[in-house]
Amino acid sequence: MEFIDTHAHLYVEQFDEDRNEMLERARAQGIKRFYLPNIDRSTIDTMLKLESEHASDCFAMMGVHPCSIKADYKDELKTAESWLEKRKFVAVGEIGIDLYWDKTFVEEQKEAFRIQINWAKDLGIPFVIHSRDSLDLTIQIVKEEQDGNLSGIFHCFGGSVEQAKKISDLGFYIGIGGVLTFKKAGLDLVLKEVDLANMVLETDAPYLAPTPFRGKRNESAYIRQIADKLASAKETSLEKVAEVTTQNAINIFKN
Repeated sequence: MEFIDTHAHLYVEQFDEDRNEMLERARAQGIKRFYLPNIDRSTIDTMLKLESEHASDCFAMMGVHPCSIKADYKDELKTAESWLEKRKFVAVGEIGIDLYWDKTFVEEQKEAFRIQINWAKDLGIPFVIHSRDSLDLTIQIVKEEQDGNLSGIFHCFGGSVEQAKKISDLGFYIGIGGVLTFKKAGLDLVLKEVDLANMVLETDAPYLAPTPFRGKRNESAYIRQIADKLASAKETSLEKVAEVTTQNAINIFKN
């Protein structure tokens, strides 16, 4: 069985002590590719270093995380845009709107989101969406921007069946991670009603580790725990989850 981790921040300092060993553990579990969403200009160098050292299975995105959209957001965007002009990236990401941590720069987040969506449109590549406490809003913005040429992933999906349908109607996929394994989340009941053809797997490592590792550092090997839970929720085999979600990821990133 082969899996793809469509969203993992494997370049951050939490992995500095054992990054190569962590990658080997994941490969041993059948994870064949790792997609790396950028955070902001402070993370670009370490992300690209990881990609260059593991060029066969680590692939970088470029974008500015909504939590990094502050008063100087135009400078952040300028840096990301300059990198997109320099070389090819698999996606624009991670971008979107976060209304959980700080609502000070909501309007700036909206503007930055639309600007970065249009980078993806111009480049003909997908984008990966962060939508914490803003799922309806991000769905609405993508709907307004969708001209038939946009594709990507709503990362860390935790919404309703209705929201999942709206996302699939837009031609986007939902990223399923460790939250699925949390007892009180109820996401398993939602996903029971959602077609596996609309899903990809992700860890968001080092964050949101699945049960039984909840509260500890997450890593890409834990895709197996997420996939197991998804197979149970969908009343299907682990092999089927691996086959469909892996093909979905290939369809999105096209590399």
